[in-house]
Amino acid sequence: MDESLYPHAGAEVARKRRELAPQPLDAFKAFSASVFADGALNGKTKQLIAVAVAHVTQCPYCIRGHTQAALKAGASEQEIMEAIWVAAEMRAGGAYAHSALAIDTMLQAHQHAGSAAA
Repeated sequence: MDESLYPHAGAEVARKRRELAPQPLDAFKAFSASVFADGALNGKTKQLIAVAVAHVTQCPYCIRGHTQAALKAGASEQEIMEAIWVAAEMRAGGAYAHSALAIDTMLQAHQHAGSAAA
């Protein structure tokens, strides 16, 4: 990871975050703990989902943190990679699905061109 683009989020950054906005930080930490607690989905599954989403949002901090958390929760390297492939398919699938917008625009342009020529 290019440290100049993505600086290490260590103790100094954590201290500054707390100093600048302690209440939202506490609320976010409580929210995060609640979301990742075992429920209908276990913690391992939730971390695999987080790894996949982190790849779609392209957050390097999230990718590292949730990959570590997934491993700690018992996910295998193969499960992590498979989750990443699911994310890649969903991202590609979204681009394919949204091509309907471009096709619709092209069809409308042809219809307008045809009605203008008549």
